[in-house]
Amino acid sequence: MKLHLLDITVLLLYFAALFCMGLYFSKRNVDTERYFLGGRSFKGWVVGLSLVGTSISSITFLAYPGDAFKTAWLRYIPNLMLPIAVLIAAYVFLPFFRKGQTVTAYQYLEHRFGPSVRVYAATAFIIAQLVRVSMILYLISLVLQEITDFDATTCILISGTIVAVYTILGGIEAVIWTDVIQTIVLLLGGIVCVGIIASEIPGGLSQILAVASDQDKLSFAEMVDGTLRPVSWDLSFGSKTATMMLFIGLTNWLTEYSSNQNTVQRFCATESESEARKAMFICAACSLPIWAFFMFLGTALYVFFQLFPATQAAEILAGTRKAEEILPFFITHYLPAGLIGLVIAAALAAAMSSLDSSINAISTVSIVDIYRRHLAKDKSEQHYLRTAWIVATSSAVIMMAGAIYLIHADTKTLQDTATILVSLLGGGLLGIYAIGFLTDKGDARSVWLGIAGTMLFTAWTVLSSNQLVPAFLSVPFDLYYTGLMGNFLMFFLIYATSVLLVTSDRNLRGLTIWNSSDEQ
Repeated sequence: MKLHLLDITVLLLYFAALFCMGLYFSKRNVDTERYFLGGRSFKGWVVGLSLVGTSISSITFLAYPGDAFKTAWLRYIPNLMLPIAVLIAAYVFLPFFRKGQTVTAYQYLEHRFGPSVRVYAATAFIIAQLVRVSMILYLISLVLQEITDFDATTCILISGTIVAVYTILGGIEAVIWTDVIQTIVLLLGGIVCVGIIASEIPGGLSQILAVASDQDKLSFAEMVDGTLRPVSWDLSFGSKTATMMLFIGLTNWLTEYSSNQNTVQRFCATESESEARKAMFICAACSLPIWAFFMFLGTALYVFFQLFPATQAAEILAGTRKAEEILPFFITHYLPAGLIGLVIAAALAAAMSSLDSSINAISTVSIVDIYRRHLAKDKSEQHYLRTAWIVATSSAVIMMAGAIYLIHADTKTLQDTATILVSLLGGGLLGIYAIGFLTDKGDARSVWLGIAGTMLFTAWTVLSSNQLVPAFLSVPFDLYYTGLMGNFLMFFLIYATSVLLVTSDRNLRGLTIWNSSDEQ
């Protein structure tokens, strides 16, 4: 479709606002402390809203409505563990990241286990983020291609360049403040869609709720042979159950709040530990209802297309089209001019709030954990700042190149390969932090043995999933639990090997919960 002048105007104003913010904050970046952390001056509410924008991403805007449209609310279950994970992180993890002049999540690992473990974790993060941003940009280009007359490559170059410019120029201040705006825009886009749907359905919201309730579309159910069936609450590694999904959610969120630089960097950027804690609580309090709202958007779309049938919607329900296509289809065919531009901006906001955070975090980790620490010590602040710009620019170029490559590649194979690579490198990171925070066990040797063992475990699950091992060697559990089990395995291997290995006495003051108040 061709965009109306009103829609183009809305998008141009949105892009101009982002660029101006990047330009404004660029004048304040005189050193890396300002570029990476904004002078550690942020209030909790600002960081909290920016965390919402980073965590909800394109998955919230596309996958959640798609899932709820085609099935029910099963995808929402892991999110229910976010408040518990935040409470643990706020009072157990956070104090370790607020000590001294911490900039990255991986500085703690050097204090606790040695420099090699820090470099490993930093490298795993960089690779994972480069893969992630390429995937996100590729996916958002498909949405823009569906909505506009531009080809996918043009969509990638436009959206990628916009993100790169304000992120590289403005540093973390531009990232955090644009994320706040993007969170608001994202929510407005969803509200517009629900409002239009409710106005078109004769009974409005009450009819949506009635039909959805009658057909179990608001339940925790999965589609089995074309029928929604409530998911089991059993404890089982052999199948996907609601209880086990809660454990998966807890593991994922604890990983997010312990080893993800996108999140930890926000903690370090706040003006105090109490403000960082406030940011975490605000993020949890806002994220859960926003996720639920976008699940409800998918439910509303289901009721809408029951009353106003469309071939594309029927094909999605039949499985011949991807569920993520339902919202872009609705946007292009049922929204009036002007509002289409706002909702496209919301879709872009969903992606940009993740992309800008990752680009800045990659730059931060590359400079602080690797370049400044090992490759170029004792250089001037201007040197490190210029290098940070170069790294951020290079990351953006790699992001766009990776997204363009995905257009022409065997996407499923490439995604599988990327997922395998990230799993092999980053699996079990929560286990490393847990052993560090919660025990006095472990050194570089035991951690590396744990990493090796967890990599072998992950490789085994990958080979099994592709039927590349004999049947008797196949994994005896649902592969959905690979990450959960990998973290437990990492913890066990480090603990066990550290007991067996002879270790010299080390100063762990201030590095575990048992002596967290001691000075290092």
